This record gives sequence, structure tokens and C-alpha cells, in this order.
Amino acid sequence: MNKVILKIDGMMCGMCEAHVADAIRRVCGKKAKVSASHTQGTAEILLEEQPDLARIKSAVKETGYKVLDVRVEPCEKRRFSLFKH
Repeated sequence: MNKVILKIDGMMCGMCEAHVADAIRRVCGKKAKVSASHTQGTAEILLEEQPDLARIKSAVKETGYKVLDVRVEPCEKRRFSLFKH
């Protein structure tokens, strides 16, 4: 699993977060987990496959925001359990 962290300039509110997240979901597909934060100026994407960074950056740019930095990190998939181990 991969975690992509985008540093984004221009997000000012919750609607900005929604626009950025929707644009990324259109590129990455429904399986991607996307969250954006205007207060931190970031968007995070969790996905199984290798990300197409050029398409992601282009989608964010088309919504009117600027990608300042991109980091890709490997990420372990966590399992959910109701019981403590």
C-alpha cells in the first residue's frame, strides 16, 4: 500500500478540501482513500497501486490549487479488530 502526501497551496475552507479530494478520487478511483485539510495545507491518499503523480498533480491544478510538494511513502494496511491483543 502507498501513502501519497501532497502539500497544497490555496485551500481556505472545507469546500476547498472537498474540491481537492473529489478531483483526486476521479483520478485514483473509488478504492483510494482521500482526505484533505485546509488548515494543514495537505491532502493524503492511500492506495494499493503505484500512484500516477502527474495525473494527480494535474487534477489538483485544474481545480485551481497549486501542488507545492509530493511525498510517497510505503504504508502498511491495518486490520480492524474489536478485541485487544
